[in-house]
Amino acid sequence: MIARIWRGAVRAEDVAAYAAYVQETGIAGYQRTPGNRGAWALWRVDGDRAEIVTVSMWESRSAIEGFAGQDIDQAVFYPEDDRYLIERDLTVSHYEVAGSA
Repeated sequence: MIARIWRGAVRAEDVAAYAAYVQETGIAGYQRTPGNRGAWALWRVDGDRAEIVTVSMWESRSAIEGFAGQDIDQAVFYPEDDRYLIERDLTVSHYEVAGSA
C-alpha cells in the first residue's frame, strides 16, 4: 500500500470553508478512484494561518495514476484552490506503508 500526502496553508478564518471544499473535491475524487483505500483531510490552526494536509492510501502506483495522471508526483488542484490557498506544495510525497494498526 502507498500513502500519498499533500500540504497547503490557508488563512485561519478560511480553514473550515476550505476543509469542506477539499472534502467535496479532492477527498471525494480520491474515494471515487478504483484502488483508493481511504482518504482524510487534516488541519490545524497556527496563529493567523492554518495548515491543511491530505492523506490518501492506495493499493498501487497505477491506482494513483487513475487519480493524478501519469506524473503521480504532481499535486492535483481544483478551481477554487486559488481563492483559499496562501501556500501550497506543487508536488506530493509518496510513502510505502510498512504496516497498519
